Amino acid sequence: MDIKEKIELIKRNCQEIVTEKELEDLLKKKKKPSVYLGTAITGTPHIGYFVWVSKMADFLKAGFKVKVLLSDITGALDNTPWEVLDKRYKYYENVIPLMFESVGVDTNDLEFVKSSDINLSKEYYLDLLKLSTITSLHDANKAASEVVKLGDNPKLSGMIYPLIQTLDEQYLDVDVQYAGVDQRKIMMFARENLPKIGYEKRVEVMTPMIPGLIGKKMSASDAKSKVDLLDDEKTVIEKVKGAEMVTGDPDNGVMAFLRYVIMVRKEDAKEKFVIKRPEKYGGDLEYSSYDEVEKDFAASKIHPLDLKNAVADEINDLLKPFRKNSKKLTELAKKAYE
Repeated sequence: MDIKEKIELIKRNCQEIVTEKELEDLLKKKKKPSVYLGTAITGTPHIGYFVWVSKMADFLKAGFKVKVLLSDITGALDNTPWEVLDKRYKYYENVIPLMFESVGVDTNDLEFVKSSDINLSKEYYLDLLKLSTITSLHDANKAASEVVKLGDNPKLSGMIYPLIQTLDEQYLDVDVQYAGVDQRKIMMFARENLPKIGYEKRVEVMTPMIPGLIGKKMSASDAKSKVDLLDDEKTVIEKVKGAEMVTGDPDNGVMAFLRYVIMVRKEDAKEKFVIKRPEKYGGDLEYSSYDEVEKDFAASKIHPLDLKNAVADEINDLLKPFRKNSKKLTELAKKAYE
């Protein structure tokens, strides 16, 4: 795979790269660059996480060393009780690798890191203090505003959150940070402030946030908006059938999941997305790309229920590794979220 092909793969389904020129220069300079994504161990992981897992799979295919930071520290800073941190970490530690198994990517260059293993060193703490001396409360609040649950009377922990995430780029020794576009303000904070304490700015790659099943951001705290990784087949079907979807309007959570997860998987495997229908309604429909599906849906050639059924089948296929380990995962989830 040449540099142009690697860039196109990384750009797939991205909303923004800051900057694409820096990414190109990095690929020319370094044979195996590195990228990280951090996920705070807060609510229960759901199928929306497959968006970033799929993008991390793209980085792996492009020859990157990929690090996934399971962040117990920022989880605590975002109001996860300290007494359940280890239990929630244990749950994330078990379910996130299964997500990579579900998308079928080679994980030889994939590494999982526990944030407290790097965040609690003397050197890290000194750099955190340095960063705090050049950061105003206004700038910290602005950076954290779309990520941390701040409320009307923000806690100091919320102000520290973006500083921690900024230093993670340096202490994970990565060239790129990848996240959802909701992290943009923190990523721009990092680019502006890391050079002020003697470190290089990184390339920042962002993908869109996908809508939930009820029209909002897919959220771990709202059961109606998402499919949980431990939902059984019947529950998945019921949740997807109950999702908001207007005939002819592709702006909904079902279509977004189809675009950013299912069709990526299908296209890479050179498989077709099949919508099963009785012969009396025209028989099965087959699609090779998301654009083809959206075109027919926008033209009202696909009934929402038929599309929902097909998407539910694909989600259930993705969740097979979790069901094989359901007993263990259910016990871990109960301890972490009771």
